Amino acid sequence: MIIVLKPNTKQEDVSRVEHLVKRRGLDTHIVVGQEMTIIGCIGDTTKIDAKLFEVDASVDKVMHVQEPYKLANRAFHPEDSVVDVSGVKVGRGHLALIAGPCSVESAQQVLEIAAAAKQSGANLLRGGAFKPRTSPYSFQGMGLDGLKILCEAKEATGLPIVTELMSPEHLDIFNEKVDLIQIGARNMQNFDLLKQLGQLDRPILLKRGLNATYEEWIMSAEYIMASGNENVILCERGIRTFETYTRNTLDLQSIPVLRKLTHLPVVVDPSHAGGKWWLVEPMAKAAIAAGADGLMVEVHNDPESALCDGAQSLKPQKYDELLREVTQIAKVIGKKI
Repeated sequence: MIIVLKPNTKQEDVSRVEHLVKRRGLDTHIVVGQEMTIIGCIGDTTKIDAKLFEVDASVDKVMHVQEPYKLANRAFHPEDSVVDVSGVKVGRGHLALIAGPCSVESAQQVLEIAAAAKQSGANLLRGGAFKPRTSPYSFQGMGLDGLKILCEAKEATGLPIVTELMSPEHLDIFNEKVDLIQIGARNMQNFDLLKQLGQLDRPILLKRGLNATYEEWIMSAEYIMASGNENVILCERGIRTFETYTRNTLDLQSIPVLRKLTHLPVVVDPSHAGGKWWLVEPMAKAAIAAGADGLMVEVHNDPESALCDGAQSLKPQKYDELLREVTQIAKVIGKKI
């Protein structure tokens, strides 16, 4: 249930209505927009009569929310959210341009790629220190040594870093050193981990699970938000279908659907979606044209020798060409870089 207050409602009136809600045993979530103030009622509202609140002179209308997610629901928060990643704004017209290698392989590799990506226009550096792999015999990442290299690259270039958290064991160090904590597709429904992420003060990049519906994906974001951390960015990275020619199937429809259902920013990872470097450019441009709030693209200086996902990585020159084209599309639709 949400209570929409009349325009220019005074703070004392907001507090009065909030008190009425809490007296019925519900929690509240207040969103103050440019044109209206909304009080979200969180809890079991099935037995509460909306007329109890409609009689208040400050209340414009009361609406029941059918979806199980509340905090992530656009009805609770009509305006697009903006997530601040160490000074880089994401959402409401601000684009996140995340670039870097799939995995950290050496200090020289990461520094070279980071410098080139920044020169092209990237504003966030990605790199995997811990790598979830299908095979236990594949390269699993450099671990904390890899995280140290990412921090060195951040110091050298000024780019905030994005890397994947796989275990609660590293929550504290990630909260201290990582600017945007990525939760991969395989952990999207690791609910215990999501609850712990809700207690951090770092933004979270939540990737869609391989077979997750929109509602399941948003509900995972709700776990984080309900635990106290509302700085969540959703990332579409392709879903598993019957098609085997590409690595996954990029669901471009997810962008307008999510923008309708939720206020959270949505970025797209065209690299993992297609699994082929030559698919990255057309899918990246299509994602921006469809309204995505950013791109996460794998960039490698020597993809032929990469220890992980070289086939889907762009060389720095190709990434530079891509961002020039993305910039033109962004200008047409009013996005900011």
